[in-house]
Amino acid sequence: MASPAPLVASISHQMVALQTLQLLQQEWGWGDGPGAPGGPCDPDHVPTAPTRRSGPVRARPGPGRERIRGARARASSPEVEGLRGAEGGAELLPFPRDRGPCTLARMAMRSALARVVDSTSELVSVEQTLLGPLQQERSFPIHLKDSVEFRNICSHLALQIEGQQFDRDLNAAHQCLKTIVKKLIQSLANLPSDTHVVACASLRQILKNLPDT
Repeated sequence: MASPAPLVASISHQMVALQTLQLLQQEWGWGDGPGAPGGPCDPDHVPTAPTRRSGPVRARPGPGRERIRGARARASSPEVEGLRGAEGGAELLPFPRDRGPCTLARMAMRSALARVVDSTSELVSVEQTLLGPLQQERSFPIHLKDSVEFRNICSHLALQIEGQQFDRDLNAAHQCLKTIVKKLIQSLANLPSDTHVVACASLRQILKNLPDT
């Protein structure tokens, strides 16, 4: 029986990357997908003025807010470079974004980020439900370093302010995720027929959702 340890470790790195990207979406206010009703890119969205209150107003910390504050405090320090590869990659979030006008470039960026998030989630699901049981029966290669690289790219992406470097990191995450999926398909290709058909079909569907950029 083959050891599932490499696959488990690979999934662990991918889940850290996924959490990082999801927190990044929340920080942008993009957690509900493109064109979500009431979102900044909804053409019918009309911002309302905040209600005035008497007395001091105390902000309630939202999900992940304490982690975000800690990341911002570290963002300008030399130690940030060393934190890129840490398991707590999901904590590395940048300064709050100014949502500003919903330009075409912003909508494209939002769509690209959502595509990587959704595809990563699908990949983890396929690995847990299909590849895990399959590897217990048949041994096939797992390229762990690609998942480590993917996690590190996503951690670095979360530190970027909107701009060219953000775009480059997002594209790098997109390409690295495609590489992970392609190598998994190649690894499964040498297995006996019928044992990997469903898994390969699911992985190819993920590839379709990650077109060349």
